[in-house]
Amino acid sequence: MILEMKVPSPGESIKEVEIATWLVKDGDYVEKDQAIAEVDSDKATLELPAEASGIITLKAEEGDAVAVGAVVCLIDTSAAKPSGNSSVPAAEVKVEAPKTEVKTTPVATTTYATNTPSPAAKKILDEKNILSSDVLGSGRDGRITKEDAINAVPSMGTPTAGGRSSQRTKLSMLRRKVAERLVSAKNETAMLTTFNEVDMTAIYALREQYKEEFKTKHGLGLGFMSFFTKAVTRALQLYPDVNSMIDGQEKISYDFCDISVAVSGPKGLMVPVVRAAENLTFKGVEAEIKRLAIRARDGQITVDEMTGGTFTISNGGVFGSMLSTPIINPPQSGILGMHNVVERAIVKNGQIVIAPVMFVALSYDHRIIDGRESVGFLVAVKEALENPVEILMDNNPKKALEL
Repeated sequence: MILEMKVPSPGESIKEVEIATWLVKDGDYVEKDQAIAEVDSDKATLELPAEASGIITLKAEEGDAVAVGAVVCLIDTSAAKPSGNSSVPAAEVKVEAPKTEVKTTPVATTTYATNTPSPAAKKILDEKNILSSDVLGSGRDGRITKEDAINAVPSMGTPTAGGRSSQRTKLSMLRRKVAERLVSAKNETAMLTTFNEVDMTAIYALREQYKEEFKTKHGLGLGFMSFFTKAVTRALQLYPDVNSMIDGQEKISYDFCDISVAVSGPKGLMVPVVRAAENLTFKGVEAEIKRLAIRARDGQITVDEMTGGTFTISNGGVFGSMLSTPIINPPQSGILGMHNVVERAIVKNGQIVIAPVMFVALSYDHRIIDGRESVGFLVAVKEALENPVEILMDNNPKKALEL
């Protein structure tokens, strides 16, 4: 019996996927539920499991874009599993003396058409800002064809000593979608960024005091993300416009805080969502972020886990970023950028002291969020982070940390 394996739907809005990698070869025997391929959608990379055991015949190549519901392979379920000890006798190979073929190379002649581009090729070369004299034509009499123009690359200058190779690879569907959304956000929103700095002394002291007890009891690290998530959800409730979106000529405001957390996965940037973060404790936030980060890193994140989100937090500080202007994650209206913590000289009570300081940035859509709301939101985040015991923990850190 031949089973046709079709591409399952990764999500309601996804109509097409791309075969990223085949994990098996044509003609291999596969077991039921064995991962046979990785497929890219515009939101996530997913594994495709075999629906039955048998001999597989591949019907799509790596890099092919296939519609949801299309047949990508066949599985012969009636085929017996090959024995591991069986051996196939080698076929006799008849060796014949190679035939020598003499080819005559035509003498190159230069005509008026040599290095002259066709109209289609000229348009492509003009768009690439490449001179026709820099392209070797492969057409009749040396004419530059459309294919020559497509394959042409700009000059990289006069070569010097050392290797100067290059490599061209196709962007994954996920990376292409991320690029499309980032350009869309820049072009379709009135994006501005406001900055502030946060004295992290109080958070450092809390982590130093409770991190071992927190880890022993909950099996989780007490990181910055739980403090920032709690500070952000409080600020969103104080400034609900930041927790809103534009839909045509209407504004949609949310009474819940689904916080998208930007993480770097093996296939590129992913933004899983911490649902109803305003209702989570410090332990709950740390546990959920750890769970989502592991699933993103292992390529197991689902489309549903990255769908939605009313506000985004991006932590470029883990890579050493000092300051940046994060790009809004549409259709959201705001994103908070965290950065690295550096000891800096600041003034406290009229005295210059050394303190761990983080620069924070809020990028927002000025079409829906005014300066008062954006600056007020960031100040509210700063206040909560600089006084977490009083503002975020109700003056009872042990209870807030469930210790």
